[in-house]
Amino acid sequence: MTAATTPALLPRPLALLLLGALAPPAALGAPPEAPPTPEARMFTASDGYELYMGRWSRPLARRLVAFAGVKDGDRALDVGTGTGALASALAAATTRGDIVGIDPSEAFIAAARRRAASPRERYEVGDAQALRFPGGGFDQALALLVLNFVPDHLAAVKEMARVTRPGGTVSACVWDYGAGMELLRAFWDEAVALDPAVAAKDERSMKLCRQGELGALWRQAGLEGVREEPLSVPTAFTGFDDYWRPFLSGVGPGGAHVASLSPAARKQLEARLRRRLLGGRADGPFTLHARAWCVKGTVPARP
Repeated sequence: MTAATTPALLPRPLALLLLGALAPPAALGAPPEAPPTPEARMFTASDGYELYMGRWSRPLARRLVAFAGVKDGDRALDVGTGTGALASALAAATTRGDIVGIDPSEAFIAAARRRAASPRERYEVGDAQALRFPGGGFDQALALLVLNFVPDHLAAVKEMARVTRPGGTVSACVWDYGAGMELLRAFWDEAVALDPAVAAKDERSMKLCRQGELGALWRQAGLEGVREEPLSVPTAFTGFDDYWRPFLSGVGPGGAHVASLSPAARKQLEARLRRRLLGGRADGPFTLHARAWCVKGTVPARP
């Protein structure tokens, strides 16, 4: 890894997490870091992540496993495993085959290990842009809701293809942040209405979240038979607090934004969201929908 691959526009703690450089500051020969920023904490608070996005990534993971065509006995790599949603779905869908999950966050890896239900699941800290595995060792390499956070996403996809055997499948999903992820669309619409200056934080501007972008990336990485399609899951809430509480944990770009607000501004945003989602009716259950763009491709024969 060279200095040129470090995402210069990211806060340093977040850049270190994304690149897998998890050694403590003293080991790096650097002075102690300042307290983590909200942006850095969004990749380390595993319990908050589970409430914020993990519970929705689990049903999507099952859809991705089916879309990728994972077969019993396949050896699978889950890149950016987070709290283990995809690896768990792989274990539930098969009875044989090793499952390896990697993530740059030690906190997420620890959470995934605690939640593992199958002895076939193995988790380790690792960098998607420089996988430690030899070439062709997996039948499937999958990435769920992570490639848009990887600084060099093309390098990551090429690495996924490298460690997958010829004829094996490389697949991924990214939320459609522009229009298809309703819980975040509501949040950012109201946040920007209160303060237009935060529009740059809106996840709709994230890379790889629009139709066609993942497919183009897969072709650029040299994968064959590329197929892209939307997959959707419902996001059911027991009431407004079930929707709002995860944002208070500081996890994700939305949570990081809430953590940066004054108490008064936070109350304003909460009130606007309550009106938007409940429409003046009494608090109670409601369901939104979440759409992700998903892609798969085949690793070509090697020369």
